[in-house]
Amino acid sequence: MAAGNILLAEDEAALRFLLTETLKDEGYEITEAEDGQQAIDCLQSETFDLIILDYMMPERTGVEVCEWLRRHPNPNAQAPVILLTAKALEKDRERAKAAGVTQYIVKPFSPLQLLDTIGDMIRRGKP
Repeated sequence: MAAGNILLAEDEAALRFLLTETLKDEGYEITEAEDGQQAIDCLQSETFDLIILDYMMPERTGVEVCEWLRRHPNPNAQAPVILLTAKALEKDRERAKAAGVTQYIVKPFSPLQLLDTIGDMIRRGKP
């Protein structure tokens, strides 16, 4: 059985590949999106245990995707969201929190730290 089903929306191909491989090695099922609009398309059609969004993506930012996720009927409206970002300013954190982001992780980050965070969040979300 898979450890969890994760949507990974990241426009940087190398980082998306690294995270996908790391998470698959831990038993997670990964659906990849290259931009914010692809992420929304996935969120409308599939159910995820966790959503990982990059802040700066083409089409829609991670924060815009999260705002959409929390405000529109979809099967993932309650799913935890991790926002990956190079933006470390307090105003960016506040905007992310207001959008409904669960966890804010500043790049560069340790993939092992991310794995721990994901594991904790998925365990908390399971009944």
